[in-house]
Formats: sequence, C-alpha cells, structure tokens
Amino acid sequence: MVFSWIIVIAVVVGLYMAWNIGANDVANAMASAVGAKAITLKQAVFIAAILTFAGAYLVGSHVSDTVRKGIINPQLLADPKTYITGALAALISAGLWVTFATWKSMPVSTTHAIVGALIGFGLIAGGPQIVNWSKLLQVVLSWIISPVFSGLSAFFIFKSINRFIINSKKPLKAFEKVSPIFVFFTIAVIGSSLFLKANLGERLRFSVIDSLCLSISLSLVIALGYFYYIRWRKLTHRNQIDQMFRKLQIMTSCYVAFSHGANDVANAVGPVAGIFSVLKTNQLTMKVAIPTYLLALGGLGLTLGIVTWGYKVMETVGSKITKLTNMRGFTIDISAATSILVASKLGMPVSTTHAVVGAVVGVGFARGMDALDLRVIRNIIGSWLFTVPVAAITTIPIYYLISWLWR
Repeated sequence: MVFSWIIVIAVVVGLYMAWNIGANDVANAMASAVGAKAITLKQAVFIAAILTFAGAYLVGSHVSDTVRKGIINPQLLADPKTYITGALAALISAGLWVTFATWKSMPVSTTHAIVGALIGFGLIAGGPQIVNWSKLLQVVLSWIISPVFSGLSAFFIFKSINRFIINSKKPLKAFEKVSPIFVFFTIAVIGSSLFLKANLGERLRFSVIDSLCLSISLSLVIALGYFYYIRWRKLTHRNQIDQMFRKLQIMTSCYVAFSHGANDVANAVGPVAGIFSVLKTNQLTMKVAIPTYLLALGGLGLTLGIVTWGYKVMETVGSKITKLTNMRGFTIDISAATSILVASKLGMPVSTTHAVVGAVVGVGFARGMDALDLRVIRNIIGSWLFTVPVAAITTIPIYYLISWLWR
C-alpha cells in the first residue's frame, strides 16, 4: 500500500517538474521567433508543444542518470528509502523555484535547479563527501561558458551577415552567393545535433563518422537546391532578404524545440524512473532505464507547461532584452544550437537557457549598447546565480517534512 502511494506521488511530482520545464526552459526555443514576428505567439505555442512532445517521446533518453549529472553518489547513501525521499524533495524544490522564476518571467536553467536541489539533499543525507564538487565546479563554469560562447558566436555571425550581405554594394546579389553558406551551416548543425547530441544516432547505430558524413551530405544537397531556388526566384527587394531569414529561423526554432524535448525530459522523469527502480530492486544504481510510458508522461508535462505558461518567458527573451528581426532571430537560434552542440561534445554541462539568452545579448551588443535593456539582463543573471543555492536550501525542509511523514 505504501509503495502504491509513493508511485502516485512520484508520478505527480515528476509531472509537475515537467510542466515547469515546459513553461520556462522549452519556451526559449520559440522566444526569438516570436520576438522577431516570424510566427505568432499562438503558432509558437502550438509548434513547440507538438515538437517538444515528439522529441521527448521519440528520441528522449531511454537511459538516465538516477542522480542527474553525477552531482552526488547514491551508493554512499544509507538506504534506498533515503534516496526516494531525497529524489522527491529535489523534484519538489526545483519545481518550486522554476515556478517562481516563470511567474517573474525570468528564464532559468531547470537542469541547474535539479543540480542545486540534489546538492541540498546530498549534504543532509550523506554529508559533504557525497557531493561531487568537481562536477559542481563544471556547472558553475557553465554559467560563464554557455552565454559567453553563444554570445560571441551570435556577435560574429551577425557582423558577418551585415558585412557580406546587408552593407555590401549589391545586397541582393550578395545574398544569392552567401546565403547558401548559411543554409549549409544550419542544416549541418541541426543534422549533427540530432545524430550526435540526441539519442537518434545511437538508435540508428551510427558512428560519429557516419553521422558527420550524413549531415554534411544532406547539407550540401539542400544548400545546392537552395542556391538554385534563390536564382530562380530572382529577388528584387531588400525586404525579401529578411523573409528568407524568416524561413531559416522558423526551421532552427523548430529544431531547438524538438531537441529540448529530447534532452530535457530526463530532468523530470529520470528521478521518477530511479524511484521506480529502487522500489522494484531495493538497490541504488547510477543509471536506470526510463520506460516509454514515462517519456510520454514527461512529454505531456512539457507540452502542458508550454501551452499554459510558456508565453511569460517567451516575452522576456523574445522582446525585452533587445529588439529582434528575422535575421537577428536566425542568428540567435543558430548560435545557441552551435554552442550547445560543440560544448556537449566536449563534455561541458551547458544550459540551453543560458546559450539562448547569451545569443540574444550578443546580437544586441553587436547593434550597440543602447540596443540592450541592461536592467532585464541584470535580473536574468541574478536569477541564474540564485538557482543552485535557493534550490539547495529549499530542499532541506522539504526532505525533513517527507521523512517525518514517511515514518
């Protein structure tokens, strides 16, 4: 009977966390597209909801760390019951912080919220020795690496587009010659990310070389087709340039939404799968299989979060930091996607939220400091710095409350 109630509570808490991830984190995928008016808010919510669920269910991780990012060692815990209590407390604590941040329209990293909550649980359940402090240092460094790397990428891509296309003597002719390069780069990043970063490549049993060859080949074919399409269409107005970037931006935004679902669903259902595993085997392990029905549940939670509250963070990232156009929006999406791909393959624990916000700031900086709302940026950075310690501190009373109730 007790186990039945634990399972119900775990599912509800996991669904609550998934809802938070959808409302705050996944909303970033469509923020630049909405801010640039490439699509409407309703269209963004609809597209993000479908693609996020598809990413979570179709290519979401079927094997997850029971303790996300290896931040604590569960084998040093006293007993399985302690882990179950801590996992529930961590999910609730992280969820509460993300709910507060979303209410304030502040984009935060849900992964870092989980990490902070697990640190709080680890410290009271096993002491300082249970926490992997080197991993925590990597997380702290990612606060700097993610936005800076993405921001620099956005700055240079934006400057390149301006120099080689917008400010050239013949912008339309320059666009015909240069834009296929951006198309090639965009498809290459998306293809490489799907095959190398997500689990699709593993399911298809592609090696790194196979994945790269397929991505590059596909990129060449599409870029060549795009080149002949542009020549056939014969652009006559400069406004058409921004419209072409609009199509590229919608494509990159769709990829980010799909990738978010595939990679972030484990933040919500990974600990739940860990609880189920402990209840079944009475053993603590570092990794655990995630059942397909939990991936579907997590995808549903992400989708509900986007539909009900996703607009709040979309508004902040898409319009309050700096004014966006389709060209700027495309620059943001491709910069964030590239940064995340490179960093993940180097083993760096990066945050999509930080990468997207960094890219928005990079584009704004390229236009001049007057184009940035420094007050909004200051508030966002403050919410990032508070995420880990607040989640850690909040976990402690929740852990004791659950322990007291489950006596």
